[in-house]
Amino acid sequence: MMRKMIYFGLGTLSLTREKAEKMMNEMVDKGEVNKEEARQFIDEAIKKGAEEKEELRQMIRQEYQEIKNQFSLVTKKELEALEARIKALEDKVSTL
Repeated sequence: MMRKMIYFGLGTLSLTREKAEKMMNEMVDKGEVNKEEARQFIDEAIKKGAEEKEELRQMIRQEYQEIKNQFSLVTKKELEALEARIKALEDKVSTL
């Protein structure tokens, strides 16, 4: 329960190891948790933050793909490929 509250309060996406260690050291000093619990919490918080960061990236990629498909947007790579094809055609036409 306490971990869930801390995760929620801190926002694991923005939780850095330094911030987590500082907070947990304060809790150890106050006797609220022991050192092993603090270390375990820090490791879990960092892992959870990384997992949530990856989930957010996946969601953004998926939304981008949906928007791209809905509005017929092209990527930079696709545009560069089209430009290369146009250049090749221009070169062919100029030699005729």
